[in-house]
Amino acid sequence: MSLIIRPITKADAEPISEAFKAQGWYKPVAQYQQYYELQEAGARDVLIAELEGEFVGYLTILWQSAYLPFLKEEIPEVVDFNVLMKHQRKGIGTALMDEAEKRISKVSSYAGIGVGLMKDYGAAQILYVKRGYVPDGRGIHRDSRALTYGDQVVVGDDLVLSLVKKL
Repeated sequence: MSLIIRPITKADAEPISEAFKAQGWYKPVAQYQQYYELQEAGARDVLIAELEGEFVGYLTILWQSAYLPFLKEEIPEVVDFNVLMKHQRKGIGTALMDEAEKRISKVSSYAGIGVGLMKDYGAAQILYVKRGYVPDGRGIHRDSRALTYGDQVVVGDDLVLSLVKKL
């Protein structure tokens, strides 16, 4: 197995979008074009995983998190972490996280990550716990806004629990 982890290039946007389209997920080309531009500006690192020369997954590191507690504490955040379904449970996600944590450790003693609460995030929840991530103690939130008793929400991808790990 020849797995390579590398930064996104401008040419990656369309193949990534197509790979997700093939598994029934809509991830627009423009999203990856924007990720490339943000990487070039130094705001985000985008790590691409290739297996035998084929795109199989990616994650991004936001150097200034949109989650206010991480932003205030200067904790970089791993966001938008995806491995194609047919390539999951092969160590690709672990390799991506290893590289992300290596990069983050150069500027911070902590890494942050938000995880969805739905069953679809079960594999990610398990991976993060096995890697030593723990809840940040602030409960669940949506769009960086903490939820409190009595709040009514529609459960979706933006309802998350933030986790941290000492590197």
